[in-house]
Amino acid sequence: MIKVIMGVKGTGKTKQMIDLINNAVNNEHGNVVCIEKGRKLTYDINSQIRLVEAEPYNLNTFEVMRGFIAGLYAGNFDITHIFIDSLCKIVPSDCGPELDSFLAWLDGFAEKNDIKFTISISADESVASDDVKKFF
Repeated sequence: MIKVIMGVKGTGKTKQMIDLINNAVNNEHGNVVCIEKGRKLTYDINSQIRLVEAEPYNLNTFEVMRGFIAGLYAGNFDITHIFIDSLCKIVPSDCGPELDSFLAWLDGFAEKNDIKFTISISADESVASDDVKKFF
């Protein structure tokens, strides 16, 4: 299952993500991971969440992000939910076909491995393709 939270800066995406992340620690039966750009969530989320700051890993393409996510799961099959805060800032991109392709891959990966993904994207919802909107 994939859920996308999309909106321009100031629309409450981060607050919504923080609430979802902290609720996940109480409701998930496995490990919860949050991938973020920078260290803005460090003091806002429960310490039981595995917080991964993306910058040291050079996640600058969706292909690299695919490998990173697959590697996280390969190293820990107990992961049940992965949050990605500001995906298109971690992987510098617009909301084009590469994003659509990545989300299609992620949807298949989630289904195959029984993992939930919640992703925030900083962009106006009006620029989202139908392939992205189906995850709203």
